[in-house]
Amino acid sequence: MIKAVFFDIDGTLVSFRTHVVPPSAVEALEILRAKGIKVFIASGRHISSINNLGDLHFDGYITLNGGIVLTDNRIIHKHHIENDDIEALIRYQEEHPFPCGYVMQDEIYMNYIDDNVDSVYRMLNFPSPPIHPDKEVLGNKVYQLIAFFNAEKERKIMSVLPHCIATRWNPLFSDVVPCGISKAIGIQKMLDYYHIKQEECMAFGDGGNDIAMLEYAGIGVALGGVDQDVTDAADYVTTAVDDNGIYNALKHFHII
Repeated sequence: MIKAVFFDIDGTLVSFRTHVVPPSAVEALEILRAKGIKVFIASGRHISSINNLGDLHFDGYITLNGGIVLTDNRIIHKHHIENDDIEALIRYQEEHPFPCGYVMQDEIYMNYIDDNVDSVYRMLNFPSPPIHPDKEVLGNKVYQLIAFFNAEKERKIMSVLPHCIATRWNPLFSDVVPCGISKAIGIQKMLDYYHIKQEECMAFGDGGNDIAMLEYAGIGVALGGVDQDVTDAADYVTTAVDDNGIYNALKHFHII
């Protein structure tokens, strides 16, 4: 019996085309809540950047790909990037600069913005963060990097960050988080808090940073039209977000 359902936001719960939650998904969420099933967000976004869910209510939020987990109006888990890695990155930026967002508990800023950064934030329908020098992050706990490098440069840059991993859901950038952090870890923390078993949860996702949670959940559902590595991680592939993918999958499994 499913007691909890976790949703990625961008490309899963929210359409890249319309930037809103489709009416069929809104209806599905209302049915889940009416049945007493808990609904959670599992996103790479910072809690302050979740601006596209309308009036929908959720029981908790896994943010920053599992870096900060919130429910009952409090943080129940957080894990920041090691300071040595941040210091090494800043030294690297002095000679080989690339656009990078530093995500802290209460603040996000970019070191600089280029056309790739602009295009991504336009796609997300969200304003670019403020700009500050890299060195201003020193002394702060950084939970995630929004690192604008392509797959070709990823290996070299990640060698500077030995205690981090990169998860990519867009060709222009990766979410860089501490080793041992993922949406799956976030789900585990949430399930432990609510005393729900792993097999009693379901997760929906569409990107590379969703693979861990799709593999972890009792039922992992990939949205239609996504990359093969994502569908390979899922138990079921539904239709696309704009084709009522969430509603259709929940009907398929007789949950609504």
